[in-house]
Amino acid sequence: MTIATPPLGLLLDVDGPIASPITRSIAIDTITHDLVTLANQGIPVVFNTGRSDEFIRDQVVKPMLAAGLSMDARVFGVCEKGAVWFGATMTNFAGVKVDESLQLPPHLVAELRALFEAGYRDTMFWDPGKRAMVSLEQRTDVSAEAFLPERDRFASDAFELLERNGIGAELGDRASAHPVSIRIEPTVISTDIERVSLGKALGAERALGLLADSGPIPRMWRTVGDSRSDYGMADFLHAGGFDVAHVDVRPADGIPEKPYRVITQGELIHDEAGAEFLAHWVREFAA
Repeated sequence: MTIATPPLGLLLDVDGPIASPITRSIAIDTITHDLVTLANQGIPVVFNTGRSDEFIRDQVVKPMLAAGLSMDARVFGVCEKGAVWFGATMTNFAGVKVDESLQLPPHLVAELRALFEAGYRDTMFWDPGKRAMVSLEQRTDVSAEAFLPERDRFASDAFELLERNGIGAELGDRASAHPVSIRIEPTVISTDIERVSLGKALGAERALGLLADSGPIPRMWRTVGDSRSDYGMADFLHAGGFDVAHVDVRPADGIPEKPYRVITQGELIHDEAGAEFLAHWVREFAA
């Protein structure tokens, strides 16, 4: 039996457009319902995130399964910016895959853990679910005003640690004299330390590979994110000749010039914007 090509594909960042940056979970019930509705209609849904597979499983996939996600829906998680991936339903699940070439060296992870333990436990926590990268996340009982200066201090300390180890690193506009292989990326709620080859473009490439193994690939895509790095998803798809538009749920950071359409949701931001985006497509396919 020939499977029809879906009319749309969704490539979604999680923190911001799907999960609340405050609760770190899906706080708007319609998001889960609408994700399930679209996926059960045959729309491929790929979560392209820096989060761990454990987080996506517990905070996103389990609620979708509880809400009636079909066992043959084409839903996938591409985690840790392309280093880890899995199929979210019984039909597509083949275990959690890890690109071991993209993992940080164990000795470096141990030194970063020691740096965290020595001075940062009051404002952030170590993400134990990461398989390839290191992430320190804002504690939910700590305000942004208290966290952000400590985030920046940790990022600077981590940069110096890498320098002492002779490892080339980049932190914003700051770059090591050594050949750069590690990126330190502060975000709204965390600091990520990762191989420079990781990113949302790599995640998009993984997503297309997963979809190629499970059925036809849509020609039209919507990518959704809340940071400038999330544009990498749409950049990759546009370069591959796909019809793509990017939905920016935090445009206050500035909308870059792009050769494809950038969509915002009026005054809505974060998961409220994500909820409205998903509701729009549910209405479109119900018409």
